[in-house]
Amino acid sequence: MKMQIESTTKIVSFNGVPARVWEGKTARGVPVIVFVTRIAVDKAHDADELACELLEQAPPSADAANFPARMLLP
Repeated sequence: MKMQIESTTKIVSFNGVPARVWEGKTARGVPVIVFVTRIAVDKAHDADELACELLEQAPPSADAANFPARMLLP
């Protein structure tokens, strides 16, 4: 599966761990909300550009801002 996601300013607690809310859609157009707790870069690659891009955050949509916790997949 492929998806395209964008970071938002919203952070939630997911299983006791802070997670940033990302929004996007799958390659087939299904809207998704993704909860990211960590991002890793192999030591062989320069992570400076990624670090700068991670600072780009949009406000969450109404759907992401009010996403019910009961809807989370385990």
